[in-house]
Amino acid sequence: MNTLQKQLFELQDLKYRDFHSKLIPGYNKENIIGIRTPILRKFAKEYAKTEDSKSFIKDLPHTYYEENNLHMMIISGIKDYDECIKQVKLFIPYINNWATCDLPLPKCFSKHKDELLVEIKKWINSSDTYTIRYGIGALMSLYLDDDFKPEYVELVSNVKSEEYYVNMIIAWYMATALAKQWNTVIPYIEQRKLSPWVHRKTIQKAVESYRITDEQKIYLKSFRK
Repeated sequence: MNTLQKQLFELQDLKYRDFHSKLIPGYNKENIIGIRTPILRKFAKEYAKTEDSKSFIKDLPHTYYEENNLHMMIISGIKDYDECIKQVKLFIPYINNWATCDLPLPKCFSKHKDELLVEIKKWINSSDTYTIRYGIGALMSLYLDDDFKPEYVELVSNVKSEEYYVNMIIAWYMATALAKQWNTVIPYIEQRKLSPWVHRKTIQKAVESYRITDEQKIYLKSFRK
């Protein structure tokens, strides 16, 4: 066990590991240390200031789930966009679970949306589960408000996959888009443009959202069957 791994194990909470491991089906429990996110985030903030962190992000793949999360937290804090996107692109192929994939995006992304969009389209057109999920997640987080374009919904709706974690992020995106861009997105439900599973899951998530009005929820429920 290296020095970093020893430091991480000092933060271990076994009860949390037992609980959290159930949220990541198929992930080897032995590769989960069990560190609560706020504690790991605090550690990452300090560790990112060290020279060791620069070597750490070059040493792939990692052994532990928390090492992957630590890696994502470190590179998400890089302020220079060119360096940040470089490191994100290097790390994405090593993402192996939804929780690491869904960690908050780098703050610098919001100031470089034109350049980022080029990368997002590549990610969404990938064949890798978590690369696709990361791309759709980025599109959902940054391009559903002032920077929204109808073509983005089309881009997501065109993704066809048998992977649960891809289909779940599509449904999550569509439900969020319904809340923010109802008039553009509702035809995808009315015309059943999504796969049956994604169609049903989108409606479910939208109906559960506090951002969808009661009238909209009633209308959405009429398309459940």
